[in-house]
Order: sequence, then C-alpha cells, then structure tokens
Amino acid sequence: MALLDVNGVTLRYKTASAVVTATERVSFTVDRSDRFVLLGPSGCGKSTLLKAVGGYMSPSEGRMAISGREILGPGADRMMIFQEFDQLLPWKSVLANVMFPLLTARKLPRKDAEAKARAYIEKVGLTRVVDAYPHTLSGGMKQRVAIARGMAMEPDILLMDEPFAALDALTRRTCQDELLQLWSETKFTVLFVTHSIAEAIRIGNRILLLSPHPGRVKAEVVDVDKVSNEDGSAGRLEKEIHDLLFAGEATAH
Repeated sequence: MALLDVNGVTLRYKTASAVVTATERVSFTVDRSDRFVLLGPSGCGKSTLLKAVGGYMSPSEGRMAISGREILGPGADRMMIFQEFDQLLPWKSVLANVMFPLLTARKLPRKDAEAKARAYIEKVGLTRVVDAYPHTLSGGMKQRVAIARGMAMEPDILLMDEPFAALDALTRRTCQDELLQLWSETKFTVLFVTHSIAEAIRIGNRILLLSPHPGRVKAEVVDVDKVSNEDGSAGRLEKEIHDLLFAGEATAH
C-alpha cells in the first residue's frame, strides 16, 4: 500500500467573483521514503494540492488517503513547512518553537519533548542558537528551525511548500544540501512543491509535472536521483522536463 494515495482529485475554491478550479482529476501515489516533488508553473494548483493533503481543504471530486485512511482534516501524521519566514512563534525561542507541537499534541512529557527537540535542532546545525528568538535569525536559519520542528513530530509525511524560494541562491543551495543530508540519515517521506526544475531534480527521486491552470497531470518522472551533473544527465533531464511542461505553448498564442 502506498503511504499517500491521491485519486482523481479536483480542487475548487471560491473567490469574491468566481469559483476557481485549481486542479482537475489529479492522481498520484507517494511511497514511504519518497522525495516526491510537485512541479509546475505558478497557478497550477500545486500548493493547493499540498494544503488538501494537509487536510486544510476537501476535494470537490476524488479521494485522498494516507496509510489507507481518508484525509478528512489536519493531523499529526502530516506536518507542513511553508515558504514564509513568519511561520515561527516570535515570542518563543528556537527550542520552544520546536517543542511546541510536541507539547500541544501531548505526544511526550516535557522532559522528553525537550530532549527530542534538542536532537533535531542539532541535526539542522542550530545548537548554538537554541535559546535565540526568531527575529534574531536569518531567513535560512528560520527555515531550518521550521524543518526541525516538523521532523521532531516524526510525521508520516513532511509537506514542504516552496520552503527555500525566498532565500538567496547560496543559502537556498545550502538548505537543499542539509535537507538531503537529513533525508539520508532518517529516510523520512517528503512531498515537496516547487516551480524550479533545477530544484525539483536536486531534491526529488520522483517528480510529478502539472499543467498550467487548472493543474492536470502531464507526466511523472521517476529515478530522478540517478542523474548527475558530472555526466550531464541532470542537464538533459532539465531540458526534457522543460519541454514536457511547456510543449505547445509557442503554438498556442
């Protein structure tokens, strides 16, 4: 059984003037330890899909299930990390931010929650700022705290919505490296949203390509982690994905 099963999902939401169809009949599965990337242009519904997997909205059509259980709302088995840097509680220290969901979910006594939080803070390389507050941290450090907080809950799947998009290029590369290092240590499952082809290839072992609005599945690319920059295969795959995503656009205008 797949860890996550998204079957024929159409997502719609209301604005002040219309009902918007974000995705149309999207299907895919995510297996345990996958680094599964949703890739597509802005407005293709990939972030909306992530929110639905998180349980923050319900499909208009289709079904979503995790470990065979239909997703009916948020749960501790799914933790979400957003692009915005203000997702941390500003009045709490790094340690308290990472402990917060553990204590709220009553998963552990305070002493054990603190020990687990410190362990994950160490994993993301932030032990030296464990007592610092968010306003004193750089953007990259804030994202690493958010990742530590999500991973400390040891969810079935970590949902990441363009978490590095607002970072400068060097910091973004460093955070990608750290995420991959963390994955190599724990083999957690991640569903990652990006509009960057290069980032999708760097992060994912599987990539689902979504069409422009409304998002429909164009293709799935597998065994992505077997390509490399050294032999040029990553560059070739980047071009292939670009052509798949934007095929026909030149003749559509």
